[in-house]
Amino acid sequence: MEVTEEERRQVEEQVERMLSGQGSDVTLCDTGMEASKPATLRKNVTYIVAAVIFNDKEEVLMVQEAKQDCYKQWYLPAGRMEVGESLVEALKREVKEEAGLECEAITLLLIQEQGPQWIRFIFLAKVTGGTLKTLTAADQESLQASWWDRQSALSLRGRDILRLIECGLKYRQEPWHPVTLPIDMSCRHVLQRLLLVFNHNDEKIWVLVIKAPVFHLPTAAAVKTHAVTWAANMVVQEAMPTAYYDYDVNTLGLFSLQHNGRQHGKTDGVCFNTLVALVPDHVQRNEDGEKVEWKGTGRPPPVENSRYVWCEVQKQTLKEKLLEMTKNTSILPVHSLY
Repeated sequence: MEVTEEERRQVEEQVERMLSGQGSDVTLCDTGMEASKPATLRKNVTYIVAAVIFNDKEEVLMVQEAKQDCYKQWYLPAGRMEVGESLVEALKREVKEEAGLECEAITLLLIQEQGPQWIRFIFLAKVTGGTLKTLTAADQESLQASWWDRQSALSLRGRDILRLIECGLKYRQEPWHPVTLPIDMSCRHVLQRLLLVFNHNDEKIWVLVIKAPVFHLPTAAAVKTHAVTWAANMVVQEAMPTAYYDYDVNTLGLFSLQHNGRQHGKTDGVCFNTLVALVPDHVQRNEDGEKVEWKGTGRPPPVENSRYVWCEVQKQTLKEKLLEMTKNTSILPVHSLY
C-alpha cells in the first residue's frame, strides 16, 4: 500500500511531537489488551521511586535503614509510591520522610523494570530546603541521613545503587539525554508506544504505523509474563510474523513517560513513549542449522498484517535526527531486569 503525502505528513508530525518529549493521549491500545489488566497500585503494580542527590562536594545523600531486615544499612532515599500520588510527589515525600530534606526533581535518570508489576523510577534531584535527619529524629522510615563521599566505608543495603550514583555523576558532568520528567496524562494500563524504525545505510528510514482509525504509532499493553519492553516484540510478531525471527527488536530508550495516578485503578497506568529499532540479525541459519550469508534488500521486511504499513520519512531534518538517534542513543534509558 502506498502512503499518501497527507498520511506521511500526519506520521511525521506525530514523530516530531514524540521527539520533542511531548506526550499524547492514550485513546486506544492496538495489541495485548486481552492479556493485560488495568494497573492498580498496591494490587497488581508496584512503583518505586529513588533519589540521587548530590551536594556541592559531589557527596551523595544516603539514609540509614530502620527496617529489621536491613537495620542500620545505608541506601539511597527510596520507597514505594502511595495511592493517589504522582511520581514526583512520591519522590518528594520519600526524601522528606527518610532524609528530612525538601527536594526538587531535575530529571529522570533511568527506569528499571521487571515487567509491568514492578517498575523503579530513578530521579536526579536537588535539595531546596529542610534539615538533614539525625538520630534524634529516628522513626520507622529511617534512622538518619548523611552525605557520603563514596570513598569512606559504608555498610550498603545493596550494591545496585552504586551504578545509579555513577549514572547521576555522569549526567551532572555531561547530560546525555534531555531533561525528562513525567507528563501528567492519564493511562489505565502499563503501555509501550512505539516509534519503531528501520533504517538502511544511514540514508533512508521508515516508521511502522497502524492505519486505522487514523494513521498512528502503535501502542501495546505490557503483559506480566515479560518485560514491559516486550510489547515491542508483540507488535513486530503481529505485523510481520515471517520476518520476526530474522530481526532483533531493540528498545533504545524513552522520549517521554506519561502517568497520572490520581484515580486509583483508573489512572495508575504508565505509558512509555519509546524509540525502537528493528535490526537485521546478520547470523542467519538454514534448515540444517548452518550459517548462511545475510542478503539484505535495503528495505524493511514486508508487512503481512493489513493493519500496519511502513511509512518512509521524507522530511530531511527529521530523517537526519532519527538516523542520529539510532546511532547515539541520547534518550532516557530503560533497563529490563526480567
